[in-house]
Amino acid sequence: MKRFETLAFLGFMIFLIFSAAKVFGAEEGDMKTLSPYFFVENGDSAAESFPLKNTDVSVQVNGVIADVVVRQTYGNEGKTPINARYVFPASTRAAVQGMKMTIGEKVIVAKIKEKETAKKEFEAAKKSGKSASLLSQQRPNVFTMNVANIMPGDIVDIELHYTELLVPSEGVYEFMYPTVVGPRYSSQSKEDAPEDDQWVENPYLKMGTPVVKTTFNITSRLSTGMPLHDVACTSHETAVRFEGASVAHITLKNEGDFGGNRDYILHYRLADKQIQSGLMLYKGDDENFFLLTVQPPKRISDSDIPPREYIFLVDVSGSMNGFPLDVSKELLKNLIGALRPDDKFNVVLFAGCSQLMSPASLPATKENIEAAIRTIDRQQGGGGTELLAALKNALNIPRDESFSRSVIVVTDGYIDAEKAVFDTIHQNLSQTNVFAFGIGSSVNRYLIEGIAHAGMGEPFIVTKPGEGASAARKFCNYVKAPLLKDIKLNFEGFETYDLEPSNIPDMFSERPIVVAGKWKGDAVGQIRVSGNSGQGPYLQEFNVADSKSLAENAPLRYLWARTKIARLSDFQFGREEGANREEITSLGLKYSLLTKYTSFIAVHEEVRNPDGAATDVKQPLPLPQGVSNLAIGQSMTNVPEPELYLMLLLLGVFIAFTRKRRVAGNRG
Repeated sequence: MKRFETLAFLGFMIFLIFSAAKVFGAEEGDMKTLSPYFFVENGDSAAESFPLKNTDVSVQVNGVIADVVVRQTYGNEGKTPINARYVFPASTRAAVQGMKMTIGEKVIVAKIKEKETAKKEFEAAKKSGKSASLLSQQRPNVFTMNVANIMPGDIVDIELHYTELLVPSEGVYEFMYPTVVGPRYSSQSKEDAPEDDQWVENPYLKMGTPVVKTTFNITSRLSTGMPLHDVACTSHETAVRFEGASVAHITLKNEGDFGGNRDYILHYRLADKQIQSGLMLYKGDDENFFLLTVQPPKRISDSDIPPREYIFLVDVSGSMNGFPLDVSKELLKNLIGALRPDDKFNVVLFAGCSQLMSPASLPATKENIEAAIRTIDRQQGGGGTELLAALKNALNIPRDESFSRSVIVVTDGYIDAEKAVFDTIHQNLSQTNVFAFGIGSSVNRYLIEGIAHAGMGEPFIVTKPGEGASAARKFCNYVKAPLLKDIKLNFEGFETYDLEPSNIPDMFSERPIVVAGKWKGDAVGQIRVSGNSGQGPYLQEFNVADSKSLAENAPLRYLWARTKIARLSDFQFGREEGANREEITSLGLKYSLLTKYTSFIAVHEEVRNPDGAATDVKQPLPLPQGVSNLAIGQSMTNVPEPELYLMLLLLGVFIAFTRKRRVAGNRG
């Protein structure tokens, strides 16, 4: 029998090694899916040519407009020319309006061009030995920077310029600068994946690996025109210095500490929780733009709230392991525990597949709530992230028409099939409200904000432990009833057109109504905003002549164009891919904006690398803070299911047999 045990053990180990080899040792071309992978230090000659040396961000906030300049410095420390690609994030609301490249004393201002044209020019410059840079959008919050023919000893600066509109929630303004793109789960094959998804296959540093050659720094200046209160950075240790009541400078306390593995988040309030409401005007050479910000009404009492059904869709995949899943559990305990007895709820857990707590939603009794919390507490985190299938399962749960149904998605958003999720939500708007909680230090805000946009709701982000309880309270206040319904805008004597958004949904959150658009003629007349609140009819009026056209409001043209592009492109509700390509391209070219169909290209016309020989480098990214190595997916979860089940069966048989032999031996 000992000989049988030895053979069984050897057989199991051979099978394990063979299966693991298929997961870990496959050649790049043999990978079944498009996947991120771990960077191997000194694994190739390009490792010592690590191109990104520094990221420096300067933020200037004037009123409600943030003006941001990002400077990235690349350096070729190797002995051969290199071509490099770097994947980096951006805010989903950023209107990227400019780029320039500096090599030594030479400054090249980039030009906005149709994406394919820019790519061809870049490849031609690369082939001819010219230094060049190409900025392209892969997602509204994911960009790639390609640089070509960086010569040994070169220091190359790439500068990006963008603007962003800041909209407060419950009186709190937030500026967020994302620093790292989290690894995305994808079920696409590498060979069949479209070009815009190829960035998913990017190297990552393992958890805890020091980023010794890259530095990160960010400075912010707030100039609000109204007294500032409670200025604080919730993500990094900062120093705040005031220059008067309405101006503040925020700097990192220790620039030497690497802070580029988590979102930079800055919060501030104005005196007495005021918001900067009113009308902003800009008169241009050929077009005029306006921005209207309307103070929201107050909340209604609990007695006016109808019965509700909540379905909690919870991500328990590998990237949620550790801090994100721990926060997620705490968050859900608070959310489910706050339900009223006449509410209903359900829980759907998802990773590679999904699991329903109950075929139909359950009353929010003490016993059912405790059972749900026990189910959530048992989760460990592992596997892929099949959100779309789980969402469809949630939407197919039988519903009671007398209940207001809401689905709450809790995830870090590390998937690449965002648009299919948005389309599914948008198609079910008449039946279900959908809200999103992003959990993690560097969540995929495109997915989280896109879910909110598709569901005409509000995104919630929890970036670190300790925020779950307050986020749950905020969510409960938010979803229990709309603040304002049947919202209408009327313009009298003020000729407007191209409004964004053209229709205003019900207001759930204590966020102002924000409408951008164009105007003709004189800045006169009135704007009336009406609707129905819990206290009865609602009305606000604005006298246009009270507002002046200011040169400092020039960014309104970019913000309006970015808002329209977002509606046409980012979330693609119910439209075929590329349906609005011509209009989006035209907007990008006219307003000099980066879009999915336009790119920035800068070419140094001097031939600097005549033979064109260069080493290709993919810049490795750090894992977001709090995200474990399981996010990359190179674990037993990558073993095909039949092989995994067979492996586990063999292991179980072997352990049981060995135990039996030991017991028999002890008895003997």
